[in-house]
Amino acid sequence: MQQLISLEFNLFSMIAVGFLLRRMRLMGKEAEGIITDLVIYVILPCNIFNSFLSSGPDTLASDCLAILLVSIGIQVLSLIYGKFAFPKETPDRRRNLAYAMICSNAGFLGNPVAEGVFGSLGLMLASIYLIPQRIMMWSEGLAIYSGVSDKRATVRRVLTHPCVVACILGILVMVLHIPFPDFLKNPIQSIGRCNTPLTMIMIGMLLSNIDLKHLVDKTILIFTVHRLVLMPLVVFLICQLLPVSKTVTGVSTLLAAMPAGATTTMLAAKYGHDPKFATRLVIFTTLCSVPAIFIWSLVLLR
Repeated sequence: MQQLISLEFNLFSMIAVGFLLRRMRLMGKEAEGIITDLVIYVILPCNIFNSFLSSGPDTLASDCLAILLVSIGIQVLSLIYGKFAFPKETPDRRRNLAYAMICSNAGFLGNPVAEGVFGSLGLMLASIYLIPQRIMMWSEGLAIYSGVSDKRATVRRVLTHPCVVACILGILVMVLHIPFPDFLKNPIQSIGRCNTPLTMIMIGMLLSNIDLKHLVDKTILIFTVHRLVLMPLVVFLICQLLPVSKTVTGVSTLLAAMPAGATTTMLAAKYGHDPKFATRLVIFTTLCSVPAIFIWSLVLLR
């Protein structure tokens, strides 16, 4: 309990730093894009690769395969839910809700949370978990907004994504027992340690844009319950019935409890499908995810 409270306090403190930086106008809106690119293209890949260096091949053979299969099942469930939920909403809103159910913010927020709760093993499993989501993001997710799905482009985007490349290289190094010299390992570790602080600061900067007067409506509230409560509950109960480890259950449940992905706003704006609603959806679910993650962590670490 003390460790979990300490983790939540650290995360909240870093979020508060980002919030204050934007509110005090010490950093402009352009800084959000710079930090995001830095985390996705440099820091997070280093962090993922380093997680494989500290894990054994026995873990890869069992837990990694298990969490990959669980993640595929979650994506199928999310896709079905997104297509049939909220039938009375406008077409633009339905697109945003369907995409936000498929593509959570597990890649940005989930990695530091999984690492904080379950250590380097949690981060490694989280990186495997995210592969099906990234495939779905650039295929069915993109088709939700554009109406077109380019399979060849999807394969290219997934295989060239820095986090996926880091995951593949990490698996090869671990399985083949490739010796990795300290003069390369040490800087990778140092850069990777920046992941959690910068990610939390970035989330704090996003939350600074909140307009409480028009932030939430009934639809957003219902979606938040589904995204942060019901979806992880279903995943947790199913994992209890499967022959998977406690860590696989914990990481899968935590990542299923992540808020709507930030790409929801970007794609809604690009294709003109109610970007204001998409922004409110992302911000409100992100705000509610802080207590939700704490509660789920308590449940999973019992």
